[in-house]
Amino acid sequence: MLQKSLTPQQLRQLSPTSLAYLGDAVYELYVRERYLFPPRRTHHYHQQVVAQVRAERQAEQLHSIQADLTDEERDVIRRGRNATVRPPKRLDPKTYQEATGLEALIGYLYLTDSERLFELLSRFKFED
Repeated sequence: MLQKSLTPQQLRQLSPTSLAYLGDAVYELYVRERYLFPPRRTHHYHQQVVAQVRAERQAEQLHSIQADLTDEERDVIRRGRNATVRPPKRLDPKTYQEATGLEALIGYLYLTDSERLFELLSRFKFED
C-alpha cells in the first residue's frame, strides 16, 4: 500500500466525494483479493467481484456493521451520503447514498486507521 501520512489539515481538505473515490478502489481491491482462492478463470473472478461491489451489496454491508460504528465513523458516512449527486437510473437514490457513505468510510479509514478498516471489512459477508 502507499504511504498514508496525511496531516489532519490535509485530511480535512478532502471532500467526502474524494474519500468515496478512494474507498471505492480500496473496497474493490479487498473484494478481488478475497476471491483469488480457489484459483479460477478471470471471467469467473470478474462475475464474483462485480456482484459484491454493486451499490446494493455495499448498502447491505453497511447495514451489517452499522451497530458497531463510532460516532466519528457515522459522521463520515453521513457526509459521504450527503455528498452524492445523481444516482444511476437503475438504482434507488437511498441505496446509492448508503453505498457512497460506505465508500467514504472505507477511504477515510484507509487514510487514518488501516487496522480499524480491516476489522470492519472482516465482518462483511461475501457470497461464494
